[in-house]
Amino acid sequence: MKRQCTTIIAGFVLVCVIFGLLIWRLFDLQYVKAAAFEQSSRRQQNAVIPERAQRGFIVDSRGRLLAASNISYTVFAEPRRFEDAEMIKVAAFTLHDLLEVPGHEICRLIDSASNPGYAPILSDVDTLTRDAVVNARLPGIGIESRWKRYWPAGRLTGHIIGFIGTEQTGLAGLELQYDALLRGSEGKSVFVVDALRRPIAAAPADRVESIDGQSLILTLDASIQEFVRSALLSKMREYEAEAAVGVVMNPYTGAILAMVSLPDFDPDNFARTDPEYMKNRVLTDVYEPGSIFKPVVAAIALDSGSIGFNEKFDCENGYFARYRIGEFGNKRYGLMSVREIQIHSSNVGMAKIGLQMGQKTLYDGLRIFGFGRRTGVDLPGEEPGILHPLNRWSGWSVTRIPFGHEVSVTAIQMARAYCILANGGSLVRPHMVRAVVDRSGKIIELRQPSAGAGYILKPEVARWMVQNALTGVVNEGTGEQAALKNCQVWGKTGTANIALPGGGYDTRNYVSSFVGGAPADKPAVVVLVSIIRPNRALGKGYSGGRVAAPVAKEILEKTLPYLGVLERPKPQSPNTTPLQTRR
Repeated sequence: MKRQCTTIIAGFVLVCVIFGLLIWRLFDLQYVKAAAFEQSSRRQQNAVIPERAQRGFIVDSRGRLLAASNISYTVFAEPRRFEDAEMIKVAAFTLHDLLEVPGHEICRLIDSASNPGYAPILSDVDTLTRDAVVNARLPGIGIESRWKRYWPAGRLTGHIIGFIGTEQTGLAGLELQYDALLRGSEGKSVFVVDALRRPIAAAPADRVESIDGQSLILTLDASIQEFVRSALLSKMREYEAEAAVGVVMNPYTGAILAMVSLPDFDPDNFARTDPEYMKNRVLTDVYEPGSIFKPVVAAIALDSGSIGFNEKFDCENGYFARYRIGEFGNKRYGLMSVREIQIHSSNVGMAKIGLQMGQKTLYDGLRIFGFGRRTGVDLPGEEPGILHPLNRWSGWSVTRIPFGHEVSVTAIQMARAYCILANGGSLVRPHMVRAVVDRSGKIIELRQPSAGAGYILKPEVARWMVQNALTGVVNEGTGEQAALKNCQVWGKTGTANIALPGGGYDTRNYVSSFVGGAPADKPAVVVLVSIIRPNRALGKGYSGGRVAAPVAKEILEKTLPYLGVLERPKPQSPNTTPLQTRR
C-alpha cells in the first residue's frame, strides 16, 4: 500500500513538473520572447531596400569637375522566380534583342547563379535600354540603380582625388580624407512582401529619405597641375628616372595649387595598378634633402644671431679634414660669405655655420620650421620625416645636418619651408580644400588658412635670403638653368645622396631637386621639383641644377602668365587648344 502511494505521489509530481514546464514555455513564448518573434515575423514579411545617397562632387579652384557620381543601371534576374527552363529561355530571347547579349549567355548566368535572388546580367545600361527592359515586363527580370563614381581628370589628379570601393566608401586621397562628408546618409524603403519575397504593394510601407553628401572646392588648379605633370613627365623620360614629384604652393596661405607624383595611375583602374604607383610620393617618401636644406639652416642661424649677414667662413680649400667633409664635384673654396656659400652650395661653409650655431639652436630652429612632424596637410598618408632628438646626435651631426644629411624630409615639408622664406617668415599649413558646399551649391564652410604660429623668422632674414642669397643662386650659381628673362627667379638646387637602409649612401643614385619661386620681390608661388634616381649612365649629368632647375623654369614660365603675374606670351597661331586631360 505504501509503495502504491509513493508511485501515485511521484506520478503527481511528474505531471505537475510537466504542466509547470508547459506553462513556463507558454509564458516565455507569449511574453518574454514575444517582441523577438514579432520582430522576426516583420523581417520575414518586410523587405528593406537601401537608398544610397549621392556622393558629393569635387571641383578644382575654377570649378572644373574632378570627381562626380552618376546613376548607373544594372539589368538582373531573380533565379528563384523562374518556374522552369522555358521561362528562362523566353526571358533570354527577349533580353538578347534589348541588350545585345547572347541568349545562351543569359541562360548560363541565371542557371549558374549562386544567389537565388540576384544574378546580374548587364551593367551600365543607358536610360533607353532601361526603359525598354522595364516596358517588357519580364517575370524574374529587374533593374537595379546605383551611383557610379567617375573621375574626369583621370591620371592628372589620381593621387590627390583618390578612389572609392564597391561600397561607395573612400579608399585613398581626398575620397578617403573627407569620406564622411562626401558620403552623406543612406536612406531606405520598406516593402511588405509575400512568401517569395515579392512586393505586395507598389509603394513602400515606410521610407527614410537619403541625404546627399556635401561637395568640395579645392585650391588645386587643374591647368597648373597639367603644367607640372607635363614638365615632370618629359624630364623623367629624358633621364630614365625612377620617379618624380612636383609641388606648387601659394606661399602666403599654404594653398596647394598643384601636386604631382610620378609614376601615376588611373583611378578608374586602381584595382589593376601596381601599389607603388599609387603612393603619393610628395607625402610618403622620406629622403635626405641635400643642399636644398642649406637656406633653411642659414636662415635659422641668421635669425638666432649666431652668424652675421656679412660674416665670412674659411671653406678649407674644399676639404674640412677634422670632420671629413668635402665639396660636391671636389670644388675648392676659400673665404666665403653666407651669400656665397648658398650660391656655390658649399658643404664646408654650411658645416662651419652649424658649428657656430651649436646643436640646440639648430635643433630648436628646425623643430620650429616643422621638421620631424607632419605638416597637417588634409590628405592621408603623410609621413613626419626624421629629425632625431638631441640625445641621438653624434659629435658630427651639427656639421652634417646643415647640408642636408642625417635628417630626412618629405617634399611637402620642404615646399612649406620655402613658403616661410617667401612670405616673410610666417608658418603656414599646406591645404588642398578651399570650401565645402551643400547639395544646393551653397558654401557652408570656407576653409581659412591656419593662423599657425605667426612669424617664426624675422622678416628681414626671410627677405634677405630670398632677394639676396637665393636670387644669387639663380643669377650666378648652380640654379642658372631656372632663370627667366622677364622675371627674377630665386631658389636653391640640391643633389642628394640616397641613404641606404643599413647605413652609408648609394654612391650611384641621387635625388636631384630645385626649390624656389618668383618674382623675388613678392613671390607669387613656390615651386618644388625632385627627380628621383636619374640615370647617370646616359652621360647627361644628374645634378639638381642640370636636371631639376629646367623643370622649375618651365613650370614658372607657364604658371606666372596664367596667374596674371606676368604678361602672357602672344600666341604663334590663331588656333588654340584647351587643356587636355591626361588619361
